[in-house]
Amino acid sequence: MPLPLIIAGAAAAALGIGKGIKAAVDSKEAKNVNQSAEELIEEAKETLETARKYSSGSLEVLGGKKIFILDNNIERFITVFKKIKNVELQDSTGLDELKKFRFDSQSFTELREMSGYASSIASGILTGGVGGALAAFGAYSGVMAFGAASTGTAITALSGVAATNATLAFLGGGTLAAGGLGVAGGMAVLGGLVAGPALAIMGFVIGAKASKNLDNAYSNLAEAEKIAEELNTGTLLCNSIRRRSYMFHRLFVRLDILFLRLINELEQIVKKSGKNYQKYSTEQKHIVAQVCSVAGAIKAVLDTPLLTEDGCLTPQSEKLMVEMPDKISLLAQG
Repeated sequence: MPLPLIIAGAAAAALGIGKGIKAAVDSKEAKNVNQSAEELIEEAKETLETARKYSSGSLEVLGGKKIFILDNNIERFITVFKKIKNVELQDSTGLDELKKFRFDSQSFTELREMSGYASSIASGILTGGVGGALAAFGAYSGVMAFGAASTGTAITALSGVAATNATLAFLGGGTLAAGGLGVAGGMAVLGGLVAGPALAIMGFVIGAKASKNLDNAYSNLAEAEKIAEELNTGTLLCNSIRRRSYMFHRLFVRLDILFLRLINELEQIVKKSGKNYQKYSTEQKHIVAQVCSVAGAIKAVLDTPLLTEDGCLTPQSEKLMVEMPDKISLLAQG
């Protein structure tokens, strides 16, 4: 065979081997890139799943605290306060700060209604018939939670909120690994984050089905980074909900401790001095005004929703968290 042909054949073989080696290297790199993309999403999923569970749990704890206060000290307050006649809180002196918490006959009526419905929910909890009602009551205000309560279907209404509200369905809808988006799939669930491409991650297959093409692998990685970023946004929102829930819970604990002391004093006033407010001493009238102010403060917290319907934290709850601690201190001083 002529030498030029031998050289040409050797060159072609070398080129073929080189392409083969490059293809093998590219395939291995593509596999590594695809694996990195898969691990990125899996880590983001696991982090969001943990945040979701804690966030849902914190809302349930807050809802349970609201029910406890309404079913206990609010009920005690209502029982004793409705016995007192001729109450005129505006005649009390030295209560300018306390009067910031509006408490009138309408407030009393609303508290009484909420207390009654809270009792029915508490009964449902014992029988396991409430479902997601606690999380719904934790997330939304008393007015929102009992919006349909006039029909006598408080438990059903709250459970319905938990089942149909996209945010609550997501928070309590089961693990992401099991595809647990509830009715939230394809809907806004947290602060406008859309449960479409970001959360429908079960359909994002890399692994064995991923292309061995290196360009496609990097495209997969870019898509994975985008999805992971949105999942991380969901994690941050869940953590924010959890923190706000715990802060509200602490407010209720402080108010409830103060409320309990004042209710005890009010019960003693009625027992010793009767039911005619006009015959009470200045100090006794002050206690009546103070306990009403604490009831008003509790109602103000109950009336403040943590979340909007699309899962954003409300500005009202942020404002209340800033202002309420100082007001509780004023209430404690009397």
